Amino acid sequence: MAELKVLISRQDIATRVSELGAQITKDFAGQSIIFVGVLKGAAIFLSDLARQVALDCTFDFIGVSSYGNRPSPTQELKSGWDSTGEVKLTKDVDQSMKDKNVIVVEDILDTGLTLTVLKKLLLAHQPRTLKIAALLDKPSRRKLPLEGDYVGFKIPDEFVVGYGLDYAEKYRNLADICVVPRE
Repeated sequence: MAELKVLISRQDIATRVSELGAQITKDFAGQSIIFVGVLKGAAIFLSDLARQVALDCTFDFIGVSSYGNRPSPTQELKSGWDSTGEVKLTKDVDQSMKDKNVIVVEDILDTGLTLTVLKKLLLAHQPRTLKIAALLDKPSRRKLPLEGDYVGFKIPDEFVVGYGLDYAEKYRNLADICVVPRE
């Protein structure tokens, strides 16, 4: 595989995550929050974001898988991949969301298909508020009209890894967001 190119440095990520944490702290002053991380990609972002929020907060996690004929990793890099929009819940939240302030934490807002389904699922839990925090946003790939409430960075349509995002389960541990070259 060709060398990865840094798109967003670990320093820029840390600065932006701190800014997002400050905004959440301001927006929910005096209230508590439940962060719901979307497994697996959002785990690192959720951990760093929660440490920047000066409020009473707890974590929970939700897992989903998207269906479609996923190509091999090499083909995915060359031509991308679109799920069918069929999303299956693999892990539901463990605590009650009723009348709570809930922030869904996602690594990347892409087509909007998965987050639209997650939003519907979580609204069924009757939260007081439901917001979306996404580290990355690729608006050029959006299929459904969905915006994040707390967005780290808008990025071009590149295949990215690092800071929780993976390529065939690799590279999640990179501290920077890197572009995987399309060969």
